[in-house]
Amino acid sequence: MSGGAPTPRPFAKAAREALKDVQLRRNLAKATGTIREKRAAVTGEMPDWQALRGAGQAIKTEVMANLDAYLEQLEASVQARGGIVHWARDAAEANALVRDIVVGEGASEVVKVKSITTDEIGLNDALARVGVTAIETDLAELIVQLAHEPSSHILVPAIHKNRAQIRALFLDAMGLEPGELSDDPSELTAAARRFLRERFFRARVAVSGANFAVAETGSVCVVESEGNGRMCTTLPQTLVTVMGIEKVVPDWRAMEVFLQLLPRSSTAERMNPYTSIWSGVTPGDGPQTFHLILLDNGRTRVLADETGRQTLHCIRCSACLNVCPVYARVGGHAYGSVYPGPIGSILTPQLQDSKEADTLPFASTLCGACYEACPVKIDIPRVLLHLRGRAVQKRRARPGGWASGEDAVMRAAAYVLAEPRRYRLLQRLGRGGQGVLARDGVIAWLPGTFGRWSHTRDLPALPRQTFQEWWEQRGPGERTAEEGA
Repeated sequence: MSGGAPTPRPFAKAAREALKDVQLRRNLAKATGTIREKRAAVTGEMPDWQALRGAGQAIKTEVMANLDAYLEQLEASVQARGGIVHWARDAAEANALVRDIVVGEGASEVVKVKSITTDEIGLNDALARVGVTAIETDLAELIVQLAHEPSSHILVPAIHKNRAQIRALFLDAMGLEPGELSDDPSELTAAARRFLRERFFRARVAVSGANFAVAETGSVCVVESEGNGRMCTTLPQTLVTVMGIEKVVPDWRAMEVFLQLLPRSSTAERMNPYTSIWSGVTPGDGPQTFHLILLDNGRTRVLADETGRQTLHCIRCSACLNVCPVYARVGGHAYGSVYPGPIGSILTPQLQDSKEADTLPFASTLCGACYEACPVKIDIPRVLLHLRGRAVQKRRARPGGWASGEDAVMRAAAYVLAEPRRYRLLQRLGRGGQGVLARDGVIAWLPGTFGRWSHTRDLPALPRQTFQEWWEQRGPGERTAEEGA
């Protein structure tokens, strides 16, 4: 019962297809607009909001500089409290660890919460191959799982669906009659609760992600809004947490900062309704076996990049998605990754080495709204430009030499602009040749391959006289008289 991993494909092609879906754009516009307004209200009431952002950035920077020491401290703290720590270099190792634990417990079903990291490694499919069913318990995750679709948003995976679509899905997946369920949100939620409750009670193993882990005490934290996380982390006898190594924080003073930043930036709430924290194993209370899997899966490679390293500061609040004009029009599926939007455009290319992932840094207008929204001040536009440059260099290194038609144009422009005489000659030629293309001061159409550019843009027509020509024509005397006046 897996939603399936996103299908890798070039962003431009996927985005063109998504733009044809009018209902998708309506759903996204309504949802992201509502979240933006609420977030602005709750962050605006914080007089020290910018100071909190700076503190979050500083903490993350310090952690990344000493990540090895904090991870070793976390390992020792978890073990001291009865937990078992595993290290996974990649998705295959992490999946094998979870599979062996679940099979060893004799379980044929697991319940999951906060599982975007397990989506990254394809855990559901890996468990399905050994006959284990993984059940998503977050409402939105359950919706996309029942629809056999990948998530389209970090925080609200089913943001691309409206109530009517969810009702139709539940009727089919849960075997209900039309009269048994309306599209009222409370009825939809109640139907999901009934569906999940029996699975909570019979589950022997739960799998979670983690928002944070405190190195000082070995405490793991999950924040959520529905209570499903509390059920997953208390009822089963065995709990397995798969955590990216970047999620570690030094101590509880650092946690204080992030527990203020995260809810306001993600769900536009002053605090999360459910903040579940556990430290190892407590005899007679909650899971009696706890496994913490520390996942690399490309993160140390990101850490080695001085510019791209700040990507690991992300606390998965999704604020950048909700302000991004590109995401708001094409949705998350166009990115072909479990990490969509601006943060996905810089994280995915660093975790994956593929042509498809290399197109993602270009899925941005570079407007800077993502940087302004980020609660830990990740300079996403700067990283996007860094990764664009890296992608171009990779394309140039392939057989054929040229990165693209755009690269050829840029090289030609660099040649012309490097010499004033060439530039002036091109201006004269351009003025003579633009007559059939220019209308009312703009060039709205270009022939051939260039038509792909002008299809959505207008190019200002070249003026009949350049500034330099105007300046030279007026002469020193006339210019001096004008300056005096």
